[in-house]
Amino acid sequence: MNQVICTVDVVLLTLSTDGLEVALLRREHAPFKGVAALPGGYIHADTDADARGAARRVLQDKTGIEAPYLEQLATFSGAARDPRGWSVSIVYYALVSLAMITQIERSDLVLASVDRLPPLPFDHVSIIETAVSRLRSKSQYSSLPCHLLSEEFTLPQLQRVYEMLLGESINKVSFRRKMTEMDMLEPADGHFDTAGAHRPAQLYRLKPAFHKQLRLVERGF
Repeated sequence: MNQVICTVDVVLLTLSTDGLEVALLRREHAPFKGVAALPGGYIHADTDADARGAARRVLQDKTGIEAPYLEQLATFSGAARDPRGWSVSIVYYALVSLAMITQIERSDLVLASVDRLPPLPFDHVSIIETAVSRLRSKSQYSSLPCHLLSEEFTLPQLQRVYEMLLGESINKVSFRRKMTEMDMLEPADGHFDTAGAHRPAQLYRLKPAFHKQLRLVERGF
């Protein structure tokens, strides 16, 4: 009897000035050696406590990143998705700032626009499309977009992230009212952004309670 291939894959998403991008790594082994693909690997039954632990380990091993936010996306399975045989992949997605991505010291890492994906192996295009759809949907009513920014950010910077993910402009007053309603931010005392031509802007950060879990509201934007 053929053994089922059991892996985890991670959709590592970040946001640049051009839009949402996904981190890909060129595969070191067959099948599809040298082709860019999602970071992934086998589940180690002897050391991984669960699939989440396996995903966290794979991401750390492949990119050096300990994802501040990691969420299970879906399970992808079937006989046709991998030329080696019947396989199942438990997929997670992670959100990180662009600054965190640029610190990765790997020449085989590629950032690709989620709207202009290159040819990818297995069913990775479908996986990425599912992750992007989940992110954009949950951005309407959660604190999820905060994880695409650095630890500290201004309210205009955060509003821009929400607008890029939702694909529409948000009224400034309405946005700040929603942030107050969500009660997920706290000011970084004494920290201001002085880069602009205007007066220094207060920097904010996500409250510790929402670093590993989301702040959800019933009414979205």
